[in-house]
Amino acid sequence: MLAVEHVSKAFAGVQALDDVNVEIGVNEVVGLVGENGAGKSTLMRILAGVYSPDHGSLKLDGAPVFLRSPRDANLNGIGIVFQEQSLLQNLTVGENIYLGQEAEFTRLGLINRRRLNAAARRQLDKVEVDIDPRTRTSELSFAARQMVELAKALALEERTERHLVILLDEPTSVLEQRDIDILFARVRALKQRASFVFVSHRLDEILSLSDRIYVMKDGRVVGRMQAGSTTVPQLHQMMVGRDRHAEYYRESRQHAPREEIVMEARGLSVAGAYREVDFVLHRGEVLGIAGVVGSGREELTRTLFGFVSQTEGTLVIDGHEVRLNVPSQAADRGIGYIPRERRTEGLVLSLPLAVNVTLSRLPTSRITGTISLSRELRLAKSWVDKLRIRTPSVEALCLNLSGGNQQKVVLAKWMNARAHILIFDHPTRGLDVGAKEEVYELIRDLSEEGVGIVLTADTLEETIGLCHSILVMRDGQVTARFDASPGRKPSQVDLIRHMV
Repeated sequence: MLAVEHVSKAFAGVQALDDVNVEIGVNEVVGLVGENGAGKSTLMRILAGVYSPDHGSLKLDGAPVFLRSPRDANLNGIGIVFQEQSLLQNLTVGENIYLGQEAEFTRLGLINRRRLNAAARRQLDKVEVDIDPRTRTSELSFAARQMVELAKALALEERTERHLVILLDEPTSVLEQRDIDILFARVRALKQRASFVFVSHRLDEILSLSDRIYVMKDGRVVGRMQAGSTTVPQLHQMMVGRDRHAEYYRESRQHAPREEIVMEARGLSVAGAYREVDFVLHRGEVLGIAGVVGSGREELTRTLFGFVSQTEGTLVIDGHEVRLNVPSQAADRGIGYIPRERRTEGLVLSLPLAVNVTLSRLPTSRITGTISLSRELRLAKSWVDKLRIRTPSVEALCLNLSGGNQQKVVLAKWMNARAHILIFDHPTRGLDVGAKEEVYELIRDLSEEGVGIVLTADTLEETIGLCHSILVMRDGQVTARFDASPGRKPSQVDLIRHMV
């Protein structure tokens, strides 16, 4: 019924999808699995009309279709239930279900709310939930809002003659098991009126709900199988798909960390994100945190730099208990943060390289209270030489540097500030192979100098290759801990088993 044929999509030189072929039949649930960055979300957004493919095509009932917007997708019977939810919480349930479609209930410029709510009630009956359409959405639980999202997608039946395709993007990521069981029962009952594409990191759920499964890795489809004839370990293996190359990650330079503890967490928790996290970070250690999106690892790393305040537990830096409420407090404690969004969170792109390098520790470039431009330039030049930053001059705007060199400038900023703990949040995202290898060299250099590093990486391969020890998180909890010293590295399958 719906076919994706030879679809490719790239962003800023990064190939998100590469010659992808997927088919969705009538009245079936198609599972879609893969590691973070495998291309699942990009494919879903192409099907939802958010992105257009660079190459390839979509076909509905055998005929080519061009989805230029989410509205186009809706008119062709394709709806999406987002992981983050798209409901406006200051509107009622009925208003959300028919958001953008109010014209059919409007006369002389006034919305007939009785008719709108009656129509919304019909959609809610499809998913068998007893919610008053007049209820403000903010008053509902997350699970109830998820059902409203599903009802909203099913409302497309009234605007198209096509068979519906409902895209479920991680719909169970924060649901309790009872609510997951209810959602799955509704999806199975609705198969007679719609097909579904189900994305989840929980492989047992994929096997339970899906009829067929596609496995994605590095933007390609690497496996197609019937759900009834495969197992979770087989899916694990296909998701990994390749061996780790030790020297690529400079494993020969990985040496045991020092005894001194520079950071310790005891029962660290953030309500709604993660709970009861314990770890110690030694001087010179690279501690990896592995987990899928929604596991809590992103919130944990941002807690360590004061972006997110802890709600429970204890954080100890250099032997002193601290509570980091803002990033400046973390910086004052000698913590630096290399963000995944270096262009928006790591740099001021419209300022020169030299200014960016000294921003986090202005006293290094000041003389008697005034910034000395000559001293600032000398400091920046020393870091350009040390980190081998390729730039026409230290006065070049960061906007004009390559991604890899921008990442080095962010690192220079924190080294100049004498940070002895660094939080690396996806440090190689968007970098080419050569730039990645330079980042790996720098991480080994920092480790040898005694800098403690907390790392969340784009791939398990990168996590295993770079780290001394690894925490695995799932659903806000630490589910496993691994020693990753040379010769004792866990496999990617070992980690995935505790992640999904």
